Parts: sequence; structure tokens; C-alpha cells
Amino acid sequence: MLELNPEKKLAGVLAPVSALRGAQDLGIGDTAALKELITWSARQGLGIVQILPINETGSDSSPYNLLSAMALEPSTIATTPETLPDLKGADFSGITARYDLASLREGPVKYGGVKKLKRELLYAAFKNFRSRGADKARVKAFAEFEKSHDYWLADYALHRALVSWHGESEVSSDWPPEHRTPVGARLWRDQLGPADKRRMRDTMRFHSYVQWIAFSQWQDVRAHAEGLNVALMGDVPVGVSLYSTDVWSAPGIFDLSRSSGAPPEKVFEAEPFTEKWGQNWGFPLYHWEAMAKDDYAWWRRRLKLLTGVFHLLRVDHALGFFRIYSFPWRPEDNEKFTDLTPEEAKKITGGELPHFVDRDDETDENREYNRRHGETLFRMLLEETGTHRLIAEDLGEVAPYVRPTLQHLEIPGFKIPQWERNWDRLIAGGEYQRLSLATYATHDHPPLKVHWDELVAASENVAGPVRDAAIHSLWELMNFCGRPDIKLPQPFTPEIHEILLRGLFASNSWLVVHMITDIFGTTERFNVPGSIGDTNWTQRLPQPVASWDNGWEKPLAALRLAVAETARSAK
Repeated sequence: MLELNPEKKLAGVLAPVSALRGAQDLGIGDTAALKELITWSARQGLGIVQILPINETGSDSSPYNLLSAMALEPSTIATTPETLPDLKGADFSGITARYDLASLREGPVKYGGVKKLKRELLYAAFKNFRSRGADKARVKAFAEFEKSHDYWLADYALHRALVSWHGESEVSSDWPPEHRTPVGARLWRDQLGPADKRRMRDTMRFHSYVQWIAFSQWQDVRAHAEGLNVALMGDVPVGVSLYSTDVWSAPGIFDLSRSSGAPPEKVFEAEPFTEKWGQNWGFPLYHWEAMAKDDYAWWRRRLKLLTGVFHLLRVDHALGFFRIYSFPWRPEDNEKFTDLTPEEAKKITGGELPHFVDRDDETDENREYNRRHGETLFRMLLEETGTHRLIAEDLGEVAPYVRPTLQHLEIPGFKIPQWERNWDRLIAGGEYQRLSLATYATHDHPPLKVHWDELVAASENVAGPVRDAAIHSLWELMNFCGRPDIKLPQPFTPEIHEILLRGLFASNSWLVVHMITDIFGTTERFNVPGSIGDTNWTQRLPQPVASWDNGWEKPLAALRLAVAETARSAK
């Protein structure tokens, strides 16, 4: 177990696993590619590797739309004979020969093809595992996994088998009524004929096997990181899919009448609906009173699993634990509301508009209610994770009581310099609370180079106010980094890049994490909030991890020097 002490400042990198290119990946980053990233990070002196959620998703490519809050995403599994003991070389060669691997590996992630290929490879491994010649030690290990994880695995395996039964579609509203509840599904399964019963039992066992492999590989990733003195930071998404195993098996702990989201934010340039109404994520709300009756057992089980993999956990949308913005309609109905006035929208919804739940912040009483609510929930999270293992993503429309409450609980929050302001300038990094994580951008934001280039372009505007504001924003960043003397405006040069990286490392924050694109000074973007389409979340990095040292010698030399000189090196 790593010793994570806020007295020792650390530097880190954020990279989505899916975006990595490993030595043997099959069109998407996996646990093997992540181990390469961890090894690379250790060489740079980086002590934190932050990734996005790894829980299983359904047909949506977003890692935040969970099919299960407990199960891990099968596409993260490294599925080569070298990494999967039950997969024979002949099986691997025969299956991959039916796919165009060059096409899968080129360009963005092609989720449909990648997931289909990996399911075939995993099923081939499963067939070998269950054969008579299977390794007895592995059979015993799998049985122990099933027994120790039965509190979530049994319902998951049945639900996941039903998803497979319905052509890998998790949209249970399209399923027959008997499949929509655990009781109905078990009665249906028990009444199947011999062949279908065997098929169902086999599919359930297969999905349990996949989870065993996933947890085994991820625990190996954790051990690899610890061996290199690198902490792994995971992500706890704010919600789960309406069609998740969790909602299917325990609908009573969710509020299915509304859809969670976030209010409009000026910092995001989004499509018209999001600019007007906000982000409608489509996740059901939590029924907190129902969850409290068993002392939040669902949350505790979830955190137990994640802390078995990660050293640090980023709590997504921490603001939602105090009060959450919600919609009276589903995301699939967004289009019909885009051009409506509030009064026109009310006529459709029966008088309701998007608003904060449980309470708004309009009165002192409501604000105190929300504050106490969030504090209660975060105390529960701390009980399960221990001191300094949570990082609260406290970005967005932050109520005035959120950050003081998190500071009182000693939970680090986020610091994005561009948003931490004191009137006409940015708050100095030296004034940041030690218990914080500083970064210029998360996966939701444009990379640093894009932000800088947009300001430079605006500085060329002939209109005085636009030009002056852009130049002032450039100066603010340089002043934050201790270089107010830099001549501006100027392009994103290697010098500017180095100043920006070093300037953030010099802050007082315990953790400073740069997106991988900001370390390289490139423009790839992983997510555009509120965007619609299949291309979001598909971005991959152009070069494989193994070539980074040769392709980026100068910025990496500057990175290592900045990490060392700001006393953040994990070496």
C-alpha cells in the first residue's frame, strides 16, 4: 500500500485508458497499455496516473453511462495469449483473422467492432477454462471469486445474460415484462427448456468469468503501479444508466421520475439545447432516504470494489451530493424543448422545469439543508475510503457552502487556475489550499494549447474590448506562472508550453495533474459536454506509449526538470 501524505507534493498525468495505444492493443487501450503508461510515468517522475471510469458501459460509448456500478468494462481487458492464460494462440489467431485489425487500430475507437472482437476472444478463453483439462488452481480461484463477490455478481450475471439474450441491447423497456425484474427473470429462466436453460446458464457463467478476469487484471495493474511508487487514481461516476443492473435489481433506491444533469455553464460552448437548458445526462436520481435505511449499503459495496483497484478516487460531480440539477424529461426528448420558452415547456411537463433537487438555494434554510445533506454523504464515503483517498470534483455552479464543507472534512477539491479568480487576475498558485488538485483542464475541457490558440486568435480581433480581454487572459496565465514579463500576444511556443507546465507544478496544491495532451502540447479532445453523436469519447492518442520518449524529447525533458525543481518527483 502506498503512503499518500499531503506533505509530499506529487505530479501526475490524466489519460483515458481507451485513448492509449499499447504494444498489442486491439483497437482500444487496455490494462496492458495502462501498465505501459504507468511505467512511462514513473520514468518522468510522475507519481499519479489518473484515468476515467472503468465500470462497464452499455451501447453508449461514454464511460460515465454505466451498465453496472460494480462490474468492470470488458473492453479494458487485455485479450492476447500473453495476458489471458486461458486463451490459446490458435484461438487468438483464428478469431482475429476474421477482423480487419489494421482498421480497428487506426484512428478513433470503433466500439462496436472492438467489443465484438473482445467478446469472441473472451468466450474462447472461457470455453478453454471450463474444459476438462482446465487448471485446477484457476478453477478454485474463480470459485472463490464468485463466492466473495456474490453480493453483486449473481444479479449482475443474470441481468448481463439478459442483455446478451436481447442482442446486446440493455434497453429493458423493449424487453418482455418477465425480463424486467429479477424475480420475473428467474421464474422465466427456470421454466426454459433444457437447451435454452443450458444456454442461459452458460451465458451467466461467461459474464461472471469475464468479471473475474477483469478484476484480476486490474489488481495486477495496481500491484504494478505500487511496485513503481505510482498511485492510481480512479473515478466514481455520479450516476448509473436507467438500464443498469443496479436499477434493474434495486429500483427502490433510485428516483426514476427525473433525470440528472447540470445547469447551463458559460465556460462550455455547446449545442443549443445545452446552452439553454443545461446538460441532461439521463441518469436516474438517487433515493437518498431509501438508501439511508440500510446505511447506504449500495454505495459502500461500490466503494469497497473500487478501493480494491485504486489508491485515490475522484468523486465525479461532488456538487450533486449536496443538491443536483434535474430534468422532468429524458434526454431523448431534448430536441422538442430546445426552442421552447419556459412557459411552453411547462405545458408539456405539467408545470415542471429543470431545477435543483432536493432543494434550491433560495433560502438560508434550504442552503443549510443542502449543506448538511452533502456533509452526511461525504462522511459516509470517507468511512469507506479512509483519509485523503477521495478527491472531490467540485467544478461547475458551486454553491457557497460546498468548498468549506469539503475543507472541513479534509477532502481535496479541484483548482483550475482560469476559474480561480480574485477580481481582475487569477489567484496565485501559492495561495491554493494544500488539500487540492490543480489542473488546467479535465477530460471535459479543450486542451491547454487549444485554449491558448483561441485567446491568441481573439487577440487579433480589431474590436478593442475583445482584443483587450484576450490579451489580458494570456497575461493572467503568464502572471500565474510567475512570468508577467513575457511579451504578448504570441503563439503557443515551446517556451510558453514549458512556462505553463512549470507554473502549475509550482502551486501549493498537493496534487498537480496535467492531461496527457497538455504534457505534449497537442490538441486532441476526449469529450465535448452536451454533444450528440457517436464520435464523442472515441479519441485516441496518435502515437503508442512505447514511442513517446523518442517523439517528444524536448517537452519531456522540460517536464522532468520542472517536476524535479518543484519538488514533486516521485523518484
